[in-house]
Amino acid sequence: MIVIRSARTSDRPSLVRFNQALARETEAHELSGDVLDRGIRRLMDQPAYGFYVVATPKEQPDEVIGCTMITYEWSDWRDGVIWWIQSVYVERNWRGQGVFRSLLTHLEDRARREPDVRGLRLYVEDANHHAHRTYDRLGLESASYSVRQKLF
Repeated sequence: MIVIRSARTSDRPSLVRFNQALARETEAHELSGDVLDRGIRRLMDQPAYGFYVVATPKEQPDEVIGCTMITYEWSDWRDGVIWWIQSVYVERNWRGQGVFRSLLTHLEDRARREPDVRGLRLYVEDANHHAHRTYDRLGLESASYSVRQKLF
């Protein structure tokens, strides 16, 4: 059985490692562990930025096997908040065992209990076909938007 809980400060090393693995797997990009640790710590210290949830096996509650981060988007069109699902990662040997499904179910249930949350969104690399299939299976519909960016 998989347990979903809010991330703790003690989970930071796993979150750093997962984000590094995610960047490597999806974009062939190496991320600085120091920068990630500072960013994760800042998010945990300032909940207005968002939050992390982690998945653990019921028998080993300190072993983090998956995670995702939520950040917020204000929608004036909906007079409410959209939760953006980001930094999704599941340990390789736990993939295909319902970890992401558990994370998503937990987030959807939690979001539906929040009066100002209007929905969930995520973005996925175009070439990550496995993730596209997973998200389709779990009812996450493709939106008619393309993400553009200018990073500094």
